Amino acid sequence: MPETTLDAGLAALGLDLPAGARQKLLDHVALIGKWNQVHNLTAIREPQKMVTHHLLDSLSLLKVIDRTGCRLIDVGSGAGLPGIPLAIARPEWSITLLDSNHKKGVFLQQAVAELGLAGVQVVVERVEAFRPTEGFDLVISRAFSDLPEFAELSRHLRAPGGLLLAMKGVYPYEEVLHLSPELGTVEVHKLDVPGVDAERHLVAIGSAG
Repeated sequence: MPETTLDAGLAALGLDLPAGARQKLLDHVALIGKWNQVHNLTAIREPQKMVTHHLLDSLSLLKVIDRTGCRLIDVGSGAGLPGIPLAIARPEWSITLLDSNHKKGVFLQQAVAELGLAGVQVVVERVEAFRPTEGFDLVISRAFSDLPEFAELSRHLRAPGGLLLAMKGVYPYEEVLHLSPELGTVEVHKLDVPGVDAERHLVAIGSAG
């Protein structure tokens, strides 16, 4: 059952969630499943696997990036991953979901409305064309592109002192080698995702200086 899998995963991650967050996470999975029947939001179709490979995968980031309040942008958000699970877990954060695909943008707007995510805005725009008035503390992507391309396209979104964050599977040795030194220091964190029997890593690219 997805509910049991989610509860076990949250316990394994040691995460404290606000009231109502558990149900909103399950509702997010249900929405993805509903829209997947018409729009190809994700290749994963089984609700239980969505819990492990989408929800818990996204929430595992909080072991590395958790902080009191921040501005985060999810680049190439797709089905709202990792932005929506993070918004549910940390409702005090200000989160922008960015995707250039109009149909995915419509899904994101519907999900934000149905899940009651007051601190989330959806932007349908190409990442290189999006020019916000204020930068973001965390600029994150999940399966958006390779590291150098993501970093170059997204670096203008990073606030001073902010981080570029890329979710990856196996340790991306080659991609890290091709990052520009101007982007700042690079740290690669191993993520332990309950129920996911595969390597997961988070690459954090810090501001120079």
